[in-house]
Amino acid sequence: MILLQQMFVLFMLMAVGIICRKTGLMNDKVSKGMSGIVVNIASPAFILSAGINKEQVVTNRQLLACAVVTVMIYLGLILVSLFLPFLLKLDKRYFGTYRVMTIFSNIGFMGFPIVSATYGSVGLLYAAFFQFPFNLLIYTYGIRAMRSGKDIDFDKSFSWKNIINVGVISVLISLILYLSHVHVPEPIEDVITSLSGLTVPMSMMVIGYALGGMKLKSLFEDYKLMIFSLIKLVVIPIIGVTILRIFIKDQILLGVCFVMIATPVASMSAMLAQYYGGDEDTASRGVALTTLLSVVTIPLVGAICL
Repeated sequence: MILLQQMFVLFMLMAVGIICRKTGLMNDKVSKGMSGIVVNIASPAFILSAGINKEQVVTNRQLLACAVVTVMIYLGLILVSLFLPFLLKLDKRYFGTYRVMTIFSNIGFMGFPIVSATYGSVGLLYAAFFQFPFNLLIYTYGIRAMRSGKDIDFDKSFSWKNIINVGVISVLISLILYLSHVHVPEPIEDVITSLSGLTVPMSMMVIGYALGGMKLKSLFEDYKLMIFSLIKLVVIPIIGVTILRIFIKDQILLGVCFVMIATPVASMSAMLAQYYGGDEDTASRGVALTTLLSVVTIPLVGAICL
């Protein structure tokens, strides 16, 4: 019920973004600027706010368990991505695009807001761990998968600056603050809290703006993309949570893992496809279609799994 309520709120915020596009209140420049604010200011503040706790409510052992589970989830997704293109009987030129869409979910723009609203600062602290493998893999495995046989110098395209970015740095600082119990002055804490409050509405409006420019008919015409979307949003989360339940007794951690797996395709998939020779059109439609469907699938699958 809580997930359903939160997804309804997020859907309404996305609707605001769509309305802003249709009425001209937002354009590509405004949307890009808002994305920059979310990625570089609001979302890092969002993560930092999770580390500013008056009392320690998560033990070091729980944090270690979260880190291990996070790595195992990504290894599992990579394994699934190797076989899924064959299952869908795709042409080889689409393999890289579908593999990247399988592994990488929109944990920043959708995952963090859902986790924060549903599980609070404890859940957000757990969710922050997904930032590390996401950044490491998308700029290594993600690039390799999208190359599609093109002659791209991987060593030149790889950059530690992309992996060690403001999101990862904010995760590190958040963990240090949490584990060391460093007192943060109240005015600074208020600033961080205020900035973190921008994350949910702005990120959802940006997603809504992007959806507003899509033709719905084109999203549902590709039956293989539809099957993929259902596998990613329904089958993988159900199987994943069923397996994780055997090892995880912490219900908050289990819920966070579900949200991280069940969120739609990451927008970075389309960007990588465009730059590294993948199928940009399929990646863009994959992002849009899974985002639309996730409004229904996340609360529905959550009710089944959790």
